[in-house]
Amino acid sequence: MKCETAVLVRIFIGENDRYEGKPLYKYMTELCRERGVAGVTVFRGILGYGKSSVVHEQRLLKLSSDLPIVIEVIDCEEKINEVLPELSKLVDSGLITLERVKVIRYN
Repeated sequence: MKCETAVLVRIFIGENDRYEGKPLYKYMTELCRERGVAGVTVFRGILGYGKSSVVHEQRLLKLSSDLPIVIEVIDCEEKINEVLPELSKLVDSGLITLERVKVIRYN
């Protein structure tokens, strides 16, 4: 990544979301890597809710709770503009946000 100002994409989905039988967060990460995107990080939330207002939380005795997942994708604006349409098509129910960020260091 050779830009001082980048774009940070945040994609909010559920842990149970799938694409072609694979966890959606994993599919998106692999897609971004194949497209040469500078970086992707996936976070698993312990509590959250979205449009439906259904609270999803981690419970000790519950095996599947569809916890919130946040995928952060960062790169120069041009690269994000290339991959964003593909990522957007994969999100049936969820939220995608964009923000400009200043890159301090990328080694």
